[in-house]
Amino acid sequence: MSKTTTLDKQASSQASFQLVASLLDTLDRPLLVSDRGGQILFTNLHAQDALGAGGFNAKPGLNLFRDLLRTDRKRILGKLEAGEQEITLPLEFADGKFRARVRWLPEPDWLAVFIDPIPAETPDDEAAMRQTVQELMQEREITYRNLLAAYLRLQEANRQKTVFLASAAHELKTPLAVMKGYYELLLSGSLGKLSERQKDTLRESKDSCDRLVRLVSMFLNYSALESGKLVLQLHENDLRDCINDMAGRWQDAFQRANVRLDIQLLPDLPLFKFDYQKVQQCMINLLDNALKHTPEDGCVTLVAQRHFWERRLSEVAPSEERRRDNGERANSVLISVRDTGSGIAAEFHQEIFEEFVRVDPSSSGMGLGLAITKRLIQAHRGKVWVDSEIGQGSCFSFILPIYVE
Repeated sequence: MSKTTTLDKQASSQASFQLVASLLDTLDRPLLVSDRGGQILFTNLHAQDALGAGGFNAKPGLNLFRDLLRTDRKRILGKLEAGEQEITLPLEFADGKFRARVRWLPEPDWLAVFIDPIPAETPDDEAAMRQTVQELMQEREITYRNLLAAYLRLQEANRQKTVFLASAAHELKTPLAVMKGYYELLLSGSLGKLSERQKDTLRESKDSCDRLVRLVSMFLNYSALESGKLVLQLHENDLRDCINDMAGRWQDAFQRANVRLDIQLLPDLPLFKFDYQKVQQCMINLLDNALKHTPEDGCVTLVAQRHFWERRLSEVAPSEERRRDNGERANSVLISVRDTGSGIAAEFHQEIFEEFVRVDPSSSGMGLGLAITKRLIQAHRGKVWVDSEIGQGSCFSFILPIYVE
């Protein structure tokens, strides 16, 4: 081998050492590297400062095992070669106590030593504070576990309540259907002629039966929603047929209450996919709610029209968005039920769509109609809201998208 080649290799090796030394200087803690014999090969700047403060000089001849660690080299190497990842040894410098963490780098067969300061003894008050914090953490953990257990018990109670409601509703559904059928037979005269007084009595009884049927239907819908078993039967339907069918069955109830029902179906209502029974149930809930709160000689108006729903643009206020309508670009159907009742205060506009909430405690019902309506409309990817002021009546509206994405 020529002398030039040897010099080139030495220069390359020296450059590699310098590169490693530069990289070690970027570490924010003391680090030194030695060979198996303990000869120190590299020390970064932090290690040089630590050694200097401890009275050592990182000069050639300084041995890791003999001078710094003051321990047997073979014992350390034996533990590392036996599989230990790191060995911690105490160091005592003039300015305090430190610990050396020794690791073995097998490929170059070097030892990397990190030097960390050992914190001073914790004062009594700080130790007491740490003990207090630890106790508080334990109490918090116990409280969390108790809350979790209580939450699980409430969830189970809620599940059992839902199961009970569903079972009770199913048990009531069949006898109520039979009773309703007999009422209709009697009123039709199929079982014999009745006097007007008898007919009035039967009509009142039939109205009570109808209310029970609607209540049972609400319980069944609510239990299906709560258990996550609601399945929409989406088919292409005619909204006009859906509304006219429902309005025909409700005309008698409005006439007996002396409240006018006005149905306005704007032209060009499209055929689109929706659950016929569920959407009809939503409109029934809104009509029933409007009828309860509308005095005699009042009016309830149901309007269905094409609508352009610009979904929640940040620069458009919700009230403006609801009223923007473009027949050429209509992508939804807007259905509104307006009454001439006493109205609802603004602070209840969101709350009334929650389960078992009734703004007027004296009114009949379970407070489920609007909550179920909201869930059913959301299942259709639509939305529902109310516009109302005290003394100005209420207008409940919901949007059904024509094109489901």
